[in-house]
Amino acid sequence: MAKDHVKIVARNRKARFAYHIEDTLEAGLVLLGPEVKSLREGRANLADGYVVFKRGEAWLQNVHISPYPFAAHHQHLDPLRPRKLLLHRREIDRLAGKVQERGLSLVPLSLYFRDGKAKVELGLARGKKRYDKRETLKRRTEEREIRRRYKIR
Repeated sequence: MAKDHVKIVARNRKARFAYHIEDTLEAGLVLLGPEVKSLREGRANLADGYVVFKRGEAWLQNVHISPYPFAAHHQHLDPLRPRKLLLHRREIDRLAGKVQERGLSLVPLSLYFRDGKAKVELGLARGKKRYDKRETLKRRTEEREIRRRYKIR
């Protein structure tokens, strides 16, 4: 079995801090040529991204892909424009139902190339409360302290 070649372009570190991730899935992206070139240079930001469902389609909103400086055309494009996600119909229906009924959000966790095709890892997420975030920070600091102590020995 051939091993997939994966090149990570961007990660959404804020998402794992702000949400409890209940499930993850991979989706393709509909992009224009200059956007692909810009992604290959690693010029993307997922921090405020989310997914909306319109007319039976999934759209990635608020993900910033910087304009490619050497593009001859498509240069007037909005870096934050909505981008269509490529998912199977039953996946879209299942996710739209969960987002509507249970108050979950669908957020991008990472953007990468798998075998030359742009993909986005989506997380079905439930927002953390303020005390959950404090707990996460506290646990992270404790782990850092423990690692530092072992390093000193």
